[in-house]
Amino acid sequence: MFTMINFFIKTILVLLVLVLSFISCSDEVIQPLEKDEAYNLQFPSYFPKMTFDTSINPVTKNGVELGRKLFYEGRLSRNNTISCGFCHIQENAFTHHGHTVSHGVDDRIGIRNAPPIQNMAFLKRYMWDGVIHNLNEQPISPITDVNEMDSSIPEAISKIKDDQKYKKLFREAYGDETITGERILKALSQFMASLISADSKYDRFRLGKEQLTSTEAQGMALFGQKCASCHSGELFTDESFRNTGLYYNTEFKDAGRYRVTLNQVDWMKFRVPSLRNVEYTAPYMHDGRFYTLEAVLNFYSDQVEDNANLDPQLKQNGHIGIAMNSQEKQSIIAFLKTLSDKSFISNPKFAE
Repeated sequence: MFTMINFFIKTILVLLVLVLSFISCSDEVIQPLEKDEAYNLQFPSYFPKMTFDTSINPVTKNGVELGRKLFYEGRLSRNNTISCGFCHIQENAFTHHGHTVSHGVDDRIGIRNAPPIQNMAFLKRYMWDGVIHNLNEQPISPITDVNEMDSSIPEAISKIKDDQKYKKLFREAYGDETITGERILKALSQFMASLISADSKYDRFRLGKEQLTSTEAQGMALFGQKCASCHSGELFTDESFRNTGLYYNTEFKDAGRYRVTLNQVDWMKFRVPSLRNVEYTAPYMHDGRFYTLEAVLNFYSDQVEDNANLDPQLKQNGHIGIAMNSQEKQSIIAFLKTLSDKSFISNPKFAE
């Protein structure tokens, strides 16, 4: 009988230990994360093939959200004041409206106009001189530039690594709380890849949902004749580097592509920018020297400087520049304004 009692007591004790162990372990288990989902990058069928490699950096909802937070994070700069969003303002198609060139920490002045951040997932090169070829690496340039954010990836990590909100965001995006430079850069590039502008009047026209006015249609025809040799395709850029007859700005001492290649044939060649949302992105050119679209077209018709590197498209039929009269310019500008995407510059998903 005593043997039977001992058996039951031992059995109960074993079961009690197992239950307590289970409870103890349960307390230590991290709650399962809300399942991350792929972020659907939506764009028209007539857009070019996407260059952003999602096999290397899959775009997810949590990754984009982390990237959005980092995009507006001032602690990525040396003195915690300059975020990516400081120079790339949504309502201006992510440019620095009113500033000829970018402004950075301690009110330092850069040498180039902040380009728009839009449709980056379809481009092959970035920056005015094309020095960056991979969107995952692009944020390194402003973060480390002495006149912009003047920081480093290790310094940025040190500032946010103990932030509980960032720990949660990194865990939700990557599965654990580890904050690395690669993860920061990839999250930022996921957010930038999500910045797709494809809902302008021009796009609705392309889809047969809206008609252009007679002036806009005339402007589109003139644009095709006079501008599309460089501003081609649905992004309105061929991504080439061209010398357009701008004088060398001695204040900034920026010779464009030459700074990358040190090849004299690249002197004053700059990447042809996309013209989508161009209505919102003044001032214009690599150094923001023109404040209106009228001024840009006046330059091309009357102020192009001939030089050894001047693009052949700008010296045809014995004429330097692009022949345009005042009415033609106004029609072209009317067409350019059909490339404005109001939903893009007001989409709350892209806001701080």
